[in-house]
Amino acid sequence: MRFALIAFLLLMLFGGCSQKQEEGYVIGFSQCTGDDEWRRAMLDGMQRELAFHNNTKLIFRDAHANSAVQVKQIEELLQSGIQLLIVSPNESDPLTPVIEKVFQKGIPVVVVDRRTSSPYYTAYVGGDNYQVGKTVGEYAATLLSGKGSMIEITGLPRSSPASDRHRGLVDALVTRPGIQRVATLNGQWEKDIAKKELRKTLPNFPNLALIFAQNEVMAMGAREVCNEIFPERKIRVIGVDGLPGQFGDIQMVYDGHITATALYPTGGEEAARVAMNILQKQPYQKENLLQTAIIDSSNVRMIKMQTDKMISQQNDIERQQARIDEQLEIYQTQRGLLYVMTVLFIVSIILGSVALYSLIENKKINRELNSKNTEILIQRNRIQDIAEKAQEATESKFRFFTNISHEFRTPLTLILAPVEELLRQKNESPAAKKNLSLVQKNAQRLLWLVNQLMDFRKIESGKIRLQAAENDIIAFISELMLPFEQVAKKRRIDFRLITTLHELNVWFDRDMLDKVLFNLLSNAFKFTSDWGHIYIHITQNAGEVTIKVQDNGSGLSEADMVGAFEMFYQGKNSTKGTGLGLPLSREFVELHQGTITADGKKGDGATFTVTLPLGNTHFRPEDLADPAAGAIEKSITWTTTSFETEEPTNTPPHRDLPAIVVIEDNEDLVGFMTGLLQTQYEVVTATDGKAGLDQCFDTVPDLIICDVMLPGMDGLQITAALKADMRTSHIPVILLTAKNAPEQQVEGMQARADMYMTKPFSPQFLQESIRSLLTNRQLLLSAQIGRNMADTDTGISRLDKKFVNDLRALIVSRLADPTLTVEAIGKEMGLSRVQLFRKTKALLGGGTNDLILNIRLEKACALLRNPDLTVAEIADQTGFTSQSYFSTVFKTRFGVSPKDWRLVKS
Repeated sequence: MRFALIAFLLLMLFGGCSQKQEEGYVIGFSQCTGDDEWRRAMLDGMQRELAFHNNTKLIFRDAHANSAVQVKQIEELLQSGIQLLIVSPNESDPLTPVIEKVFQKGIPVVVVDRRTSSPYYTAYVGGDNYQVGKTVGEYAATLLSGKGSMIEITGLPRSSPASDRHRGLVDALVTRPGIQRVATLNGQWEKDIAKKELRKTLPNFPNLALIFAQNEVMAMGAREVCNEIFPERKIRVIGVDGLPGQFGDIQMVYDGHITATALYPTGGEEAARVAMNILQKQPYQKENLLQTAIIDSSNVRMIKMQTDKMISQQNDIERQQARIDEQLEIYQTQRGLLYVMTVLFIVSIILGSVALYSLIENKKINRELNSKNTEILIQRNRIQDIAEKAQEATESKFRFFTNISHEFRTPLTLILAPVEELLRQKNESPAAKKNLSLVQKNAQRLLWLVNQLMDFRKIESGKIRLQAAENDIIAFISELMLPFEQVAKKRRIDFRLITTLHELNVWFDRDMLDKVLFNLLSNAFKFTSDWGHIYIHITQNAGEVTIKVQDNGSGLSEADMVGAFEMFYQGKNSTKGTGLGLPLSREFVELHQGTITADGKKGDGATFTVTLPLGNTHFRPEDLADPAAGAIEKSITWTTTSFETEEPTNTPPHRDLPAIVVIEDNEDLVGFMTGLLQTQYEVVTATDGKAGLDQCFDTVPDLIICDVMLPGMDGLQITAALKADMRTSHIPVILLTAKNAPEQQVEGMQARADMYMTKPFSPQFLQESIRSLLTNRQLLLSAQIGRNMADTDTGISRLDKKFVNDLRALIVSRLADPTLTVEAIGKEMGLSRVQLFRKTKALLGGGTNDLILNIRLEKACALLRNPDLTVAEIADQTGFTSQSYFSTVFKTRFGVSPKDWRLVKS
């Protein structure tokens, strides 16, 4: 019983799908007219007729009055597999060959509206253009009572409608000599062209009675030109088409824009009807001529009502067809849903049978699965705990790498700086200098390894940043080769750069590409024997530059080529190295959107190829170097210095020397810097952040050198506190640190530090930097001294400007007080005597007492211009204890007594 039900449902399902559908047709329609209303009317009529054949597809192409485009479109329709072609030719002669081609391929051709120059077509549907022209001629003669002049505006000369209408008009006027056709203009079926031609001709015929335009758009153009040139006259205008609708010429006649129009049916419905008769093997006529009639004010109202009603009915039909389509779609959807539901029902019966059998088995399996899931959950939690611990261990390892790398920089500073100084001394023996050079070389090698380790950490944490700029790659690599040339010469290795390029600008990060090529060259020299060769090839291809480092050393095995760019990988022949160089090189190259590959054979040398794209469009905006970033020192070249390395002595400080506070927690580095600077500066030291800040406030030095990583307060906090305090805001600050990342350097400059110097540093660079900062401060001070006291704030910070203004205001407010002292001013300003003196001298070039005296004398000069005040009164108002003391001080400053100065200035 169950199987019988299934068979019945299947029979119902597939039996309903086996109904044979009506055969469908594909019709191509090519139209070529400049009249949009005519094109739309013809297409609407054709679609109205084809609506009764919903299995027929119409492919429409419009060439917009271009014969060449229409020929091309017919060729395309022929290739698309149409079964019948309906064509309205733009011109007879250009379209005849392609229409004959379609006809000869056995595809029926229905010509609409305009004929071709050949009888090779299946059927013609269109109005009798000759009869149209003749009817217009007869109507014009009647309208003008057999007498008057007229102008004819024709379509394209080579189109059959234009020639037939013209011929019919001429024949109608032969028997009516009173009607004179004074001009025939070629409007090419286009409104703008007709208007242009008529504007040239119409002024020559002021008594013109009528214009005949061979289509509606030219008729409307003729009316517009008549209104422009002869607005006071009502020249009659007759058109052709008789199209319905808001913009058709029936509406034009109804509105009085044109006098009359000759009805010329579009033939859209008739063409579609003939086409379907042909496709369905039904009888049809080859020549289907449509009748014409004149529409004027006598019948336009009735015709307009009929056409409007027809349009309304057509819209109703289209809406009803749309509703039918919607219902059909719903029907198709519901039928499909029924099929799906039936199939699902059958499948559910089958699955139900299977499920019934599997139910008991599933219960048993579920019990086993629950047991297994519990075990898996326990194991997953254990694995998750292990993974978290492994992640913590990895992070600890990375933190260790980073911290130990920073810690390496301070002892490296204490190695490289003294060694450099010892190498400069001429009294060292050659053997000692050789040993010191060895120490320096290996210390620099250690620094390079430390930097490489820090780069590895940046890559792992995703914090490395590209800073690409445009550089000459040829010059860059030539400069990079210089340190290796001495080694190559010593080992008799042929080391050269091979390229045909003299110059090539490439966008890249100099620091990163330097490390990439340095790694490749180091490996090449490591594995190349004496008397071998190492070549660098540079070529430019389409949009990229290729750099090859080639050697004839021990070569690479297949395993080496596979693992060369993996972290910590070392080949079997490698006895030393970290295994970081090539992986770092790959990361740096890929940051440039480039590639790096390795090639070679065991014993035949190795070739490493680096490819970089040209231009900078492949970089993000943040990957391009900021031109202003050059102010931040990224690396320092080691040069000779002149300092003593003995332990600092207890020599009394030189109070007339500039004072420098050094804040550094490494005692050895503090001792080294003290010995380096104490001959030229008064050096004060501190070993933690809080003590260093207090020392700066107490001493008010001329310059401060501060480490970033300090106990208590770090260098950035100290710098911010110094720049925010009125006592120390003017003091230059040099940050000295092992943190060399660009974002760390930017952070230091944002804290308003004057310089950011990374460890290890060059002693001479430190000395010259100190000298430069102090000299620039002195030049600024000199420029301020030369100005009026009111301009002393030029070039200083906002806080220092406020200090100067507050100090001057305080002195002026108590100028008449002869007991005004530096201690009293400092107390009100919140500064000690020493702090006030150092601050005033640093900003204004003199002590506080000098400033008080200068302001008093300025005020005295202003008061001396008032003849009503005596010298004694002026001395009293400016705080001098007596008139004689005032006169002595005034004469010492200006060279004349107050009375003589008043006489000179009066």
